[in-house]
Amino acid sequence: MTVLDDRTTAAMWPAAYPQGYAVVDVETTGLARDDRIVSAAVYRLDAQGNVEDHWYTLVNPERDPGPVWIHGLTSDVLEGAPLFPEIAAEFAARLDGRVLVAHNAMFDWQMIAREYARAESAAPVRQRLCTIALAKELSLPLPNHKLESLAAHFGVVQQRAHNALDDARVLAEAFRPSLHAAAERNVRLPLLECRPLTEWASTPAQPRVAHQSSYRAGSWRPSRKRPPCPYPNPGRYESDKPLRQGMRVAFSGDTSIDRELLEDRTVEAGLHVATSVSRLTSLLVTNDPDSATSKTLKARSFGTPVVDEAAYTQLLRDVAPADG
Repeated sequence: MTVLDDRTTAAMWPAAYPQGYAVVDVETTGLARDDRIVSAAVYRLDAQGNVEDHWYTLVNPERDPGPVWIHGLTSDVLEGAPLFPEIAAEFAARLDGRVLVAHNAMFDWQMIAREYARAESAAPVRQRLCTIALAKELSLPLPNHKLESLAAHFGVVQQRAHNALDDARVLAEAFRPSLHAAAERNVRLPLLECRPLTEWASTPAQPRVAHQSSYRAGSWRPSRKRPPCPYPNPGRYESDKPLRQGMRVAFSGDTSIDRELLEDRTVEAGLHVATSVSRLTSLLVTNDPDSATSKTLKARSFGTPVVDEAAYTQLLRDVAPADG
């Protein structure tokens, strides 16, 4: 695959392509609807993907920072950081008139849109572009769709994974050759509409995910039959190591993220959703590990590792491939 160089860009660039991009990365307290942003970074790019400038900020989430072992931002570090409403105008100025670009862009956009809704405002973003979707459009030969794989494909060196500023830099550097490859082949960019949210306005922050239930009267649904996991079970989850494809994951109790969606994300990551806990179960996810449900009792008796939903949703972002 050849990529357009700067000398041919102006003459061959597709007229329908956007005139500017905002490459964004946010780190958060978790992946649920009521989680908060703890840091954000934006690289502004011109129409051809060249970097114009960049910006980074910490954000005080007004709650527990969540998985510190992933993003490295403790309560002490975030205590003096600005609240989201205090950085909302600057953030908006860097997004204004540009296509939001992110790796798994739906997640970043939803977190940003919710923060603006809580601040009784709206982000000036009309379209987003997911670099995972673009990589698929280009049929890039990637082993998986992690940011590190996209970066390695284009020779971009990651320095601090899960640091918003470095992740945004890495993505900006990988997006430019992707954009040029798309332009050379006149590929239609996978642009999606961004709709502002209003439902979180004036909603107080919740201190713990365990207190947020997604179950309501009449919300019961029969379980869906899922295809078998294609990977062998590599065994139990080990603390401080990533999840690995093929692991058997069971869920117990209320979750902030809709259970069906959480299970969908689990299957998409190459994990097996277990309906019960046995000696083969790799991990139990529960926000109430001290409860006396059959799953938590079995997990204790078998010594099955247990994590809460916030930790699990962060682990889902970096699932290791199955052993070859």
